[in-house]
Amino acid sequence: MRTLLIYPQFPKTFWSFEKILELIDRKVLLPPLGLITVAAILPQTWEFKLVDRNVRAVTDTEWEWAEMVILSAMIVQKQDLLEQIREAKRRGKRVAVGGPYPTSVPDESLQAGADYLILDEGEMTLPQFVEAIEQGDTQGIFRANGEKPDVTQTPIPRYDLLDFNAYDSMSVQFSRGCPFQCEFCDIIVLYGRKPRTKTPQQLLAELDRLYELGWRRAVFMVDDNFIGNKRNVKLLLKELKGWMAEHDYPFSFNTEASVDLAQDPELIELMLACNFNAVFLGIETPDEDSLELTKKFQNTRASLAESVQAISRAGLRVMAGFIIGFDGEKKGAGDRIIEFVERTAIPTAVFGILQALPHTALWYRLEKEGRLLNTSVDGNQMALMNFQPTRPVEDIAQEYVNAFCTLYEPERFLDRVYRHFLTMTPPRCKPPGQIPSRAELRALAIIIWRQGFKRSTRWKFWHHLFSMMRRNPGVWDHYLTVCAHAEHFIEYRQIVREQIATQLAEFQVEQQQPKKVEAIAS
Repeated sequence: MRTLLIYPQFPKTFWSFEKILELIDRKVLLPPLGLITVAAILPQTWEFKLVDRNVRAVTDTEWEWAEMVILSAMIVQKQDLLEQIREAKRRGKRVAVGGPYPTSVPDESLQAGADYLILDEGEMTLPQFVEAIEQGDTQGIFRANGEKPDVTQTPIPRYDLLDFNAYDSMSVQFSRGCPFQCEFCDIIVLYGRKPRTKTPQQLLAELDRLYELGWRRAVFMVDDNFIGNKRNVKLLLKELKGWMAEHDYPFSFNTEASVDLAQDPELIELMLACNFNAVFLGIETPDEDSLELTKKFQNTRASLAESVQAISRAGLRVMAGFIIGFDGEKKGAGDRIIEFVERTAIPTAVFGILQALPHTALWYRLEKEGRLLNTSVDGNQMALMNFQPTRPVEDIAQEYVNAFCTLYEPERFLDRVYRHFLTMTPPRCKPPGQIPSRAELRALAIIIWRQGFKRSTRWKFWHHLFSMMRRNPGVWDHYLTVCAHAEHFIEYRQIVREQIATQLAEFQVEQQQPKKVEAIAS
């Protein structure tokens, strides 16, 4: 079976980092781990070609070659997913679709023309799909009916299908599921609240494969909560520590984790010993009332500020997610987020306006209360909420734009990055020195030119850089890398203003409210 795997495009978002990727001559931040895992589960007698449309378009030759087209997508990719389904059907191809978005909202893929829906987790439903193909079925919907697969049986993803030169980082997955019950989160809907993990040997075999293929850069542990099963993750890290030392630390790692990581110094030390250098924390809001209402109780058991500072001082760069628009939220939520981010010196703070994702507890509660405005949601961080909030939408939109643009004002951003790295413990691991690539030297030259000479913040840039090299020289290269993120944020501030203003105008027309968007657009 000649099988064409297509990964749909992402819209331009906070995480697309186009300007930064351009500096290092990469196309995309991360590869489609789900699709290359699908390729590993399907019969290896099938032929595979993979096209990541975030890297390049599908060629006519590839369309003609394919007997079967398989697509996987998250909700934020839905527009391009539906377009690719229609294009495949226009070309007379059989189309199978799976992944988080079709699993949550299967009808839209069917309406676009998909022949097969491979829903839930592929370890359970891909064998059903293969059996149907072998029996000659021309359509079908395959579900796990509530069963969760044993991920210790998941094969090594087909990393050989990827163009390594296109990606900034590689991806591996150790666990699925999260033990917490955040009302707005669809992870526990898709994967359950009992984290299932691979074995340490399994994950090391995946890293062996990446090493054999020549990968020597960053690896992202894509687990939605890497520390959801602390016992098993410690077992992994103890094995990984030795593997990394034996291989001269070929990778650096980063991941996502719940903020209770701060209360487990042993776990932090193990991560550092394995060359983890950054972690994304879902903080959401410093407002404790909102955290309790949305059932994010794990963020209320200790001081959020002290937890963030403990993690960063230990040696892990903190990235954090924030949400505005919770029920019962008091005016000034955006200002409180600004104050928290500045107080804790978090360099990268990701903002989103709350959306009710399909089949989450929040979705069902709002539906019961009659507050869902529509059932269409795209998961884009710059989209207004799809429900009637408990305070004016205009206030939420204005606070969102103001918070984002304030935190990423160039001087404020440079000061915050400087303060964050100044107190950070230098990396424990000592990878062998490598000669910088041409792309890395070019990126360094561009950063020095733009931030050290061209911009009005040039004196602050030089002061902070020389001070960092004098006071905490062990982190200067990581510090400079995060300073380079300004290349993305400076442009993104205006994009946020324009997109929120446009959406707010459309929202007010639909609600027949007076237009008051000039302050945001200006």
